[in-house]
Amino acid sequence: MKKSRILVVEDEESLCEILKFNLTQAGYEVDVAYSAEEALTMHLANYDLMILDVMMGEISGFQMASIIKKNTSTMDIPIIFCTAKDTEDDTLKGLEIGADDYISKPFSVKEIVARVKAILRRNKQSESSNEPQTVQHGTLFIDIAKKKASVDNREISLTRKEFEILYLFLKNPNTVFSRENLLEKIWNDDVYVNDRTVDVHITRLRKKLFPYDKNITTRLGYGYCFEP
Repeated sequence: MKKSRILVVEDEESLCEILKFNLTQAGYEVDVAYSAEEALTMHLANYDLMILDVMMGEISGFQMASIIKKNTSTMDIPIIFCTAKDTEDDTLKGLEIGADDYISKPFSVKEIVARVKAILRRNKQSESSNEPQTVQHGTLFIDIAKKKASVDNREISLTRKEFEILYLFLKNPNTVFSRENLLEKIWNDDVYVNDRTVDVHITRLRKKLFPYDKNITTRLGYGYCFEP
């Protein structure tokens, strides 16, 4: 079976080597880069997951992730941020960019390996799912296989989480999802996120869906609903 490929981008060379050794021992193919600048010269579409340090040289991990998420060939690659900064705003910023996880230093290498396994396993389960591969409402259309969404045949750029929220809504029209429901279904149980994270993603999603933004309604005291 083909091994999953992981790219570690971290300016602490010793930490890079520790992560590479342990992830290789866990059965992955691992490459390292000691800066975002170096990483961006590599063929990033070949990787199944990336681990990015936030605080690096000229280009930060956040900036690199934004570049990755704007490129159609790499926008669906899962990203784990590692950082010494541990504030709610930084965590939210990372998740808003489209990261799948956010881990604060110092961390356990076993924890990193466990989270990598969880994210890759979840992705494989999603890809092998027997659920419908396309969903449509009017001229709002999403293609699960290609990970694309469009309105009036105009492709719209969504982060991974925004795409997953929209797919959930379109599959379950007129169903009210509480913030807790959305956190459970969309985010990894191991990731600490709060209700504000859900609200931020819904707001960003609405801005991108015009004229279908009004179809995502807020049920005060209950949650969110997509009403056809």
